[in-house]
Amino acid sequence: MPGIKLTLSGRADPALSERFAKNLTELTCAVLEKDPRRNTVTIDYVPHDQWFIAGTSLAALDRNSFRLEVTITEGTNTRDQKIAYQRQAFALLAELIGNVHPHSNVHVIDCSAVGYGYGGITQEWHYQHRNEGGAVHA
Repeated sequence: MPGIKLTLSGRADPALSERFAKNLTELTCAVLEKDPRRNTVTIDYVPHDQWFIAGTSLAALDRNSFRLEVTITEGTNTRDQKIAYQRQAFALLAELIGNVHPHSNVHVIDCSAVGYGYGGITQEWHYQHRNEGGAVHA
């Protein structure tokens, strides 16, 4: 159940947002082996003159940037999967956005199974009850 939050430099663009959501969902499901039915994606835009790297705005730098945060349940992915995701997500976003500052970043955030969930139920509960009724919820 990854929660994907993408922050982009620039102005809101619904068509671009839809493209990013689709591509990030596909990548996350492929590399981190997640169920697309349980992914959530939120996208925020920040004007170039309000995004700073090393004290200088992206407007002054004439660059674009992004910050991608993906929350996953701790222990559900290997170190190698997370490394592969970092590389592939950065490459995907750099290609789609163009002219990205090298300090654009990807965060894979491990959350404890008892502190993370959906529908008011923890991932731990979903895991413990995964075989009841034949449904896998985690």
